[in-house]
Amino acid sequence: MSKPRLLLIHAFSLAEGAAYHVRPPSGAKEQVLMNYDRLAHLLDTVEWDLHPGAPSSHGNWPVETREEFMSVGFNRLRIVREACESGNYDAIVLLGGGDPGFDEAREIGVRHGIPVTACAHAQMVAALSLGSRFSIIDISEAHNMQMAALVRSYGMAGRCASIRNIDHPLPRPSFTHPHPLSGERERWARGEVSGMLEEAVAHAVEAIEEDGAEVLIIGCSGAYWLCEPLRDRLAEMGWNIPVLEGYRCAIQAARNMAELKVTASALAFPSDNPVKIRRRKRVATD
Repeated sequence: MSKPRLLLIHAFSLAEGAAYHVRPPSGAKEQVLMNYDRLAHLLDTVEWDLHPGAPSSHGNWPVETREEFMSVGFNRLRIVREACESGNYDAIVLLGGGDPGFDEAREIGVRHGIPVTACAHAQMVAALSLGSRFSIIDISEAHNMQMAALVRSYGMAGRCASIRNIDHPLPRPSFTHPHPLSGERERWARGEVSGMLEEAVAHAVEAIEEDGAEVLIIGCSGAYWLCEPLRDRLAEMGWNIPVLEGYRCAIQAARNMAELKVTASALAFPSDNPVKIRRRKRVATD
C-alpha cells in the first residue's frame, strides 16, 4: 500500500529579514517545520510536502488578533485550492494553532474529495476520545479569544473546561510585555528555568483541580514545544493526564481520513449547486 501524500501549509510566511520570526524563514522542510524532531515518527509514515504559507498581508509579525487570523486564513485558501486541483495530495494539513481558514478550506476540499485538517480542531476531537472535558493552555489575551471562538464554532463549549492564559505573547511591533514567548524553548533546552513552562505547569494544575479538565491541549503552535515537558512535569506530580499539541493531532487525523478515503460531509459543506437539498436545517444549541 502506498503512503498517503500530505501537504502541510503554514498559516503565513514573513519576509526574510522580518524581526519577529518564530520559526526559520527558509531551509529544508525538516528545518522549517517547528518541532520536527517530535513529528518525524509520524511523517515517516507518509509522503509530505511543506508550503511556507502565503506572504503575510497583515504585517511582518506573527498572528494573534482575529483580524490577523482572518487575513491569513483568506490568503491561504488559494494555496488549498491549487493543491486540491493539482491531484498531488490525498490530504491537506493547515498548520497554526488558531485554524485560520479551516472551514473555508474544508469546503474547497469537499469539492475535490480531499480531507483538510487543522490543529485546534484535531486536538479538540482527539481530546474527547481521551476524557470528558479539556482545558486549553494558551499564550495571550487576544489569542485566548480566537480559541474561545473556535470552541464555540466547533460545538465544543460543553466539553471545554477552561482556557488558561499563561501570558507569554508572540512578538510583534507593539510588544512591550516583560515575558515574551520567543526564546523560552531554547532556555528550557539549555537546562535553564523557563518561565513559560513554569506558568504552563501552574495553570495546568489549576485547570485540573479547579476547572475539572481531564485532558489538556495547547493553543498556539509557538507553544507546542511545551507538550512533553508539561506532560512530564505533571506526571512527576502524580497527574497522569494527556497533553496534546496540534501538529501531531492534525497530521494523524489527515492520515486517518486519507486512508479511510473520506472527507468532510457535503451536507455540512454543500456546493453552490448541490444535487440534493434539504428544506429544513436544525441549528444545534450548546
